[in-house]
Amino acid sequence: MNTLHIIGNLTANPKSRVVNTANGTSTVCDFTVATNRYVKGKKVAEYFRVTLWERAADNAMKYLTKGRKVAVTGPVEGRPYMGNDGQPRVSMEIRQVKEIEYLSSRAEDEGDQEAPPPDDGFVPVDDEELPF
Repeated sequence: MNTLHIIGNLTANPKSRVVNTANGTSTVCDFTVATNRYVKGKKVAEYFRVTLWERAADNAMKYLTKGRKVAVTGPVEGRPYMGNDGQPRVSMEIRQVKEIEYLSSRAEDEGDQEAPPPDDGFVPVDDEELPF
């Protein structure tokens, strides 16, 4: 089983592109999530590339910005590449995201009191609005 669960912050604003597929074109969104762990009492950051497709990509472009906290679940792949220093490196990527959850709202990030609801069909209701 290859499933990774990470919680971290976006290192930059997501980037979107349109790709050709067998079924036409698809919207793709990429971003990097930084996570923290402690090694011998020192904080060490690790970075994971995340790729979203179609509606999830559209929502990410709409609601995510640099610094926002997200939780991502999916299989992780190691992609080797050559670093600028000539040393081989590995990029850890989640390319088939099974679940993503936005953990911080724009209001929390910007110090505002109200944020637009996510486009998931759920509408929050105040207890005072209930008829009973």
